[in-house]
Amino acid sequence: MSLKSFPSQLESLRPWLTTLAVFWLLASLGLGWLVNSLLFIFGLLLLAPVIAFLGFRWWLQRNLVVDQCPVCRYEFTGLNNSQLQCPNCGEQLLVQNRHFRRFTPDGTIDVTAVEVPTKSLEDSGTDN
Repeated sequence: MSLKSFPSQLESLRPWLTTLAVFWLLASLGLGWLVNSLLFIFGLLLLAPVIAFLGFRWWLQRNLVVDQCPVCRYEFTGLNNSQLQCPNCGEQLLVQNRHFRRFTPDGTIDVTAVEVPTKSLEDSGTDN
């Protein structure tokens, strides 16, 4: 190691030596609470995104509903306790109790149609 290369090697160590000197100075002055506060904030900045991601995943698992449209039986996804529109038939739907149901304004009577086979009507005319 020559004396001419010593200053260039010292340049690469300068940021680390400065950081070490600042921490040593703070510790010697009794400002440990400041160092602890900075370490706490740094740890919080590292943990906050992880906690937010896990919290969002938990919320999404509890509120994401996969069900079929009661009109056309098209299966799709919606958020619990929300109002949405079926992407297949366009029917307005409510998501309640983890199931889709038709949205009907107050005063609307919702009925279920029953299919009557036409064969029975034709057969009744030929029996005479």
